[in-house]
Amino acid sequence: MFFLSVRLVDNANYRSKIGKIKEKILITNKKKTEKNEGFEKEIERACQGLFFPSETEAAILPFFGGKVVVSPLEAIVRELGSKDKKESEERAFVEFFARLTKIQDWFTPVETRNANRFLELQKLLEDNLDDLTVLRIGRIQIDIYVVGIDRAGNLSGIRTRAVET
Repeated sequence: MFFLSVRLVDNANYRSKIGKIKEKILITNKKKTEKNEGFEKEIERACQGLFFPSETEAAILPFFGGKVVVSPLEAIVRELGSKDKKESEERAFVEFFARLTKIQDWFTPVETRNANRFLELQKLLEDNLDDLTVLRIGRIQIDIYVVGIDRAGNLSGIRTRAVET
């Protein structure tokens, strides 16, 4: 036998509470969406005209991947369709930016400006991404991903390429 319990609810009060909850959800989602869209535009702007110094000058480009359900390294390897992790390594985020942001007294104005731009890019990534790491894939021609997890749980950051012989 089954009993059904019915509770009388003040419909106007109930609808008001539900309306406020829905409004809060919409505002929260709107803020997250605006923030992510803003971050994408900011990272594109920050990367414009920046090049990674190595044996070749490769452009610094924005990178936006899918949801992260495993480590960032695993996610990148999956995104690229590569199953060989032997040629992949993780490095510290701070280590990547250390030489790019250090201003030397012999720098030209252009080099000083670039170091300051790399510093701005570093701060932008730190402020908007969690679990930041640097992934290097390859040996001589190395794909470099400086990535973290954004507020929506997606892989985001920058990518570039280095040639090291």
